[in-house]
Amino acid sequence: MESVSLQRPAWKWQVLSLFLLCGWGRVSGQIRYSVVEESEVGTVVGNMARDLGLKVEELPGRRLRLGSEESSRHFAVRLDSGTLVVSQRLDRERLCGAAASCMLSVQVLTENPLQLFRLEVEILDVNDNSPSFPTAQRTLRIAESATVASRFPLESAQDPDVGTNAVSSYRLSPNSHFSLDVKQQPDGKLFPELVLERALDREEQPELQLVLTAVDGGSPARSGTAQITVLVLDVNDNAPTCGRTTYKVQVPENTPVGAVLLQINASDPDEGPNGETQYSFGVHTSDLVRRLFSLDPHSGEVRVSGALDFEESPFYEIYVRAHDGGVPEMEGNCVLQVQVEDANDNPPEVLLTSLLNPVPEDTPPETVVGLFNVRDRDSGANGDVSLQISPDVPFAIRSLQNHFSLVTRESLDRESTSQYTVVLIAQDGGSPALTTTLTLLLNISDVNDNPPRFLQPSYDAFLAENNPPGSLLCTVSASDPDDGVNSRLVYSIESGQVQGSPISSFVHINPDNGNLYAQGTFDFEQLQVLPVSVAVWDSGSPPLHANVTVYIFVLDQNDHPPTILHPASDSDASAPQRVPLSAPPGSLVTKVTAVDADAGYNAWLSYRLLPQSTDPSLFHMSLHTGEVRTARAFQDTDMAVQQLVVQVTDNGDPPLSTTATITVALEEAAPEESYKPRDFLAGAKEKPDLTLYLIIALAAVSTVALATVTVLAARCLRRRGRAAVSPYCCCWLSESPSRDFFKHSSPKLQLSSDGTLKYMEVTLRPTDTQSQCYSTCFSPGSERSDFTFLRPCPPSATLPRESGAFLPASGTLRERAQVSGSEALLRAGGAPRERAQVSGSAGRGSAPR
Repeated sequence: MESVSLQRPAWKWQVLSLFLLCGWGRVSGQIRYSVVEESEVGTVVGNMARDLGLKVEELPGRRLRLGSEESSRHFAVRLDSGTLVVSQRLDRERLCGAAASCMLSVQVLTENPLQLFRLEVEILDVNDNSPSFPTAQRTLRIAESATVASRFPLESAQDPDVGTNAVSSYRLSPNSHFSLDVKQQPDGKLFPELVLERALDREEQPELQLVLTAVDGGSPARSGTAQITVLVLDVNDNAPTCGRTTYKVQVPENTPVGAVLLQINASDPDEGPNGETQYSFGVHTSDLVRRLFSLDPHSGEVRVSGALDFEESPFYEIYVRAHDGGVPEMEGNCVLQVQVEDANDNPPEVLLTSLLNPVPEDTPPETVVGLFNVRDRDSGANGDVSLQISPDVPFAIRSLQNHFSLVTRESLDRESTSQYTVVLIAQDGGSPALTTTLTLLLNISDVNDNPPRFLQPSYDAFLAENNPPGSLLCTVSASDPDDGVNSRLVYSIESGQVQGSPISSFVHINPDNGNLYAQGTFDFEQLQVLPVSVAVWDSGSPPLHANVTVYIFVLDQNDHPPTILHPASDSDASAPQRVPLSAPPGSLVTKVTAVDADAGYNAWLSYRLLPQSTDPSLFHMSLHTGEVRTARAFQDTDMAVQQLVVQVTDNGDPPLSTTATITVALEEAAPEESYKPRDFLAGAKEKPDLTLYLIIALAAVSTVALATVTVLAARCLRRRGRAAVSPYCCCWLSESPSRDFFKHSSPKLQLSSDGTLKYMEVTLRPTDTQSQCYSTCFSPGSERSDFTFLRPCPPSATLPRESGAFLPASGTLRERAQVSGSEALLRAGGAPRERAQVSGSAGRGSAPR
């Protein structure tokens, strides 16, 4: 235990006194005020701020107040003026009784910084009480044998006022037998006595009526009266006489009740009833003495009847009256003076003046957090007090006279210990010593000295695409060891951009619980991983924060059906796939090409022929490659045109599928030598409308924006030597504004030296000025051909995009167009490469694959 004793060498007291003047207010040279009792509430006692050297404007900030409950009960402080005023009516007689001086101690405390000042206020008496006698009417029995100059004590008047306002004189009504004599005791009290001036004669005047008046010294003076009746008795001329006029006795304050102090002996020379002496308390004995002591009326023993307390009163006077049994009775008087000796019967008292609770955890060492007063009602060594504190707390005691301060001994950490139990033990110097224990619960208040921490270094969230807006992605959670507002966390999303859009347009976070929600619908095909930086801030001052990254993984859903690239499905009529009747089993007819925008298993495609086909037994389709091959040899009974319904299915759950229809034309094989370019010209001469069909087909390829004219030309090729024409050639032509492209066409045919077609140039001039030229090369008669478009040629017009075109030729001819740009190439075995240059209106040509 750390002990601080009040017993120190003289030079140490000097140092502590200097410290007291600086840190605790004025102790020596103390400020003293005076105020008259019965002053009105609000009466100014004194300018406390000026006398203490404090500035009035700083009083609210320094939180000036009265330090004890007793001080604030009688007085108050006006912070606007720094004056000490009366807060309730002051009654000096109630506060101090009959004490000559009435001083009230006032403690003044400033909390910022923590300082204690002590003031004294003297309550001045006013003459607000009149003297009064204990007995308003009293009867005195005086024997007629009383000698002249005999004295008869009278009751003293009581006046609660003190000083000059107390009883200062007595007056007796005029009479012929008595005069008034007033004695003044060393303590200033006046005792009136009647003095017999002329012998009494009962037969002449058996009864006298006297009026005793007590007058105080106030201005104006107040007075009180008592009626005294004097009965003249017959002769009993000897009064009892005490052995001594004054008795003195010393007794410890812990004397048990019932102990005998002494025995008073009085003698009376008379005989019979006139000599029988009895004892009683005199008229001047106070009520307190009557409660603490008892007097045997026959033996004269004085006993202790109540608990004596040195701290309450160290001295008592007992007035004893001894009277005989004569008629009239005679009496004698003596005084017993009792001196009470002190004993160590009062434990120390620890008075808490001020306490800073809770204590901020950033309070530096040696900061005062509490002020105490220690007192012991005992005197001498019994009143010397030392204060001890428990050693397991980060606090210490600093002493100065009877004042103690509780200071921090080391740095505090609320996260380590949020509350301390401080035990203060006060012990006096008596034998045996008495102790008092005061237990304080000191709470440590929090400061924002810990940043938030996320429970994980990073977070992963998985979300299926096509989610509804507002879907919960994940919950980030952080903790803060601080308390109260310092631990209240707020979550937010750090600014940033993804794909040119702010992060906040993708996700939203609940600032209170850290729930991360989707702002909209995610599409796996556009975004697979979204990193989001989340910050958490506490609400302290200044606020602290931490960051964590949340990785949002978008999971693919099977939300896209397969897309068939070849054969194209956006044309009104697809070009048939020509297969010779002599094709052996396993011959490749065509290959279906499809893609799926999904990923993973959802993008695995499988191909199959549907039963809706014309004759599914004729063909076989590869499950994974999409190749269509002949399943058996063709027969003459098989239909010349076969419709194959192909279904492409992905591997999703549930699976999505797309169908396409492929037209297969069965025809006899062409002659081995095939046709020559002059045959093509001859056919053109025989069929002059072939050039028109070719122009319409090329325009249809170039007009996808208008998409209103679709031309499907079909022509049956016949074998050489036959005059019959195959019955499956047809053409559809719909009316459309795109025909305006042909109003200003000027086809040009260029022949080679041998008479074959070298190239054909068709110029389409629209009404607008924007145009682009595309070059297209064909190789008629090719069994399998590939197209590549992507090279515009220089004038300045573009051909409108058209979904597809079909170009027939003599013999066995099947054309398949694959569009990817602005230039198409056809290759056919043995046939010269022909080039057609088309310059048309705005647009980019395309053909199905």
